[in-house]
Amino acid sequence: MGHIRRGTVAAGIAALVVPVTVAIGSTPAQAASCTTSTGPYQKQVEKFLGRPVDGRQSAADCQAIRSFQAKHGITPTIGYAGPVTWRTMSTMLAQKAAGTNPNKAGTCPVNKGRIACVDLTRQLSWIQDGKTLKYGPVPVRTGKNGTETRTGAKKIYYRSLNHWSTIYKVWMPHSQFFDGGQAFHATSKSMWNPPGSGGCVNMRPADAKAYWNLLKNGDDVFVYGRKPGT
Repeated sequence: MGHIRRGTVAAGIAALVVPVTVAIGSTPAQAASCTTSTGPYQKQVEKFLGRPVDGRQSAADCQAIRSFQAKHGITPTIGYAGPVTWRTMSTMLAQKAAGTNPNKAGTCPVNKGRIACVDLTRQLSWIQDGKTLKYGPVPVRTGKNGTETRTGAKKIYYRSLNHWSTIYKVWMPHSQFFDGGQAFHATSKSMWNPPGSGGCVNMRPADAKAYWNLLKNGDDVFVYGRKPGT
């Protein structure tokens, strides 16, 4: 707006904002950025968020969706029930369904002793000894389209308590490398923040620390599946 020198101009702007605020019962900033459009996944998103499932966008729907998007860094944060928002929610539902038996299908090898499993499809990781679950499952944030976390059997070969990435210029606490520059490490980002990492398996700080304490050089890692959206 530049520098407002005349009180009449400021008063005029306020007069324009107030009716919009009253109409949807939110702040002017929220009013300006909340969409009235019904998204293609409106009903699914409404159900996930515990909203009335009518398939029609409302001001309250929009605010609930926007809150979810803001929490997980989904942009544009305008309350639209689009594919990225629903994909994130679908991943959360799949993670919840895994319960305490993430390797029910037996895809991660059970004949290796201690092994860290990474399921890209569900964005889950856990540590098992044979068939015994030792830690997890926990949500992870893996490589985005173009820098996918590579699949296959790996081994941890280098550990760095507080690694500095010369590529991304960020600290990578509790880094455990298992494939080239790809590693388990902590991040402050939400595990459901799209589009994903540069190839590493991002973890919440407490989970990365637990992995650091449970794993060592030479331990097996198995990565499988395909991340939604890649």
